[in-house]
Amino acid sequence: MSVNAYDLTGRTAFVTGAASGIGRASAVLLAQAGATVHCADRDAAGLDETATLIKDTPGSVRTHVLDVTDRGALKEAVASCERLDVMAAIAGIMHSSTVLETLDEDLDRVLGVNFKGVLYACQEAARTMIATGTRGSIVTMASGAVDTGGPGLLCYGASKAAVVQLTKTLATEVGAHGIRVNAVAPGWIRTPMTGQHGEAQARTEAFMARMSPLGRVGEPEDIAHAVLHLASDASSFTTGQILRPNGGVTMPW
Repeated sequence: MSVNAYDLTGRTAFVTGAASGIGRASAVLLAQAGATVHCADRDAAGLDETATLIKDTPGSVRTHVLDVTDRGALKEAVASCERLDVMAAIAGIMHSSTVLETLDEDLDRVLGVNFKGVLYACQEAARTMIATGTRGSIVTMASGAVDTGGPGLLCYGASKAAVVQLTKTLATEVGAHGIRVNAVAPGWIRTPMTGQHGEAQARTEAFMARMSPLGRVGEPEDIAHAVLHLASDASSFTTGQILRPNGGVTMPW
């Protein structure tokens, strides 16, 4: 494998959820590898902050203010790319409610962003790559929740399990075109989505750190490096896989 396997110079990546957290860290790292990065999110101010960070990298940036549940807006944004080598479908939301408390609107909202939004991104990316003959990489964002149960995880866990099935199915359908499809399933990562406040956050992070053999929770950059690996030629023989950078919390005992 070439030492330049992570060099994305001349390639174009599209990242959803790029205004903060894992999405922002991934967009910046892809740009550091030389890619032109299209950053999409509904948070315009957050996108501007991400774009500012990318301006100091070898790559370049374009921003798209959109909601990933809007298929038309996402299609238009992807179509604006001169080429597309990497799709990182990272946008997601979290919701906690027990099975007996879950409302239709809760399930619809979480599935809308976490599953349909990823599906739309995958569809547009695959269609574009096939049409242009690009042997690209699609990276989806699952979660450690697909491996563990827990109170309140119904909506979130179900949406991420659906992403895993989407990833594996699409990998079998587009592999003949040279397109790879893989998912990242993070453990507990310190992001705005998982952030709480004060003592509650400290207690949660301390508990999650004790669950890991490494003794810490994850940072967005930990997951961004997994995204970069799957986006790059370093993983050219990897498809249909679920990469679990979770600090070892789901190892079988």
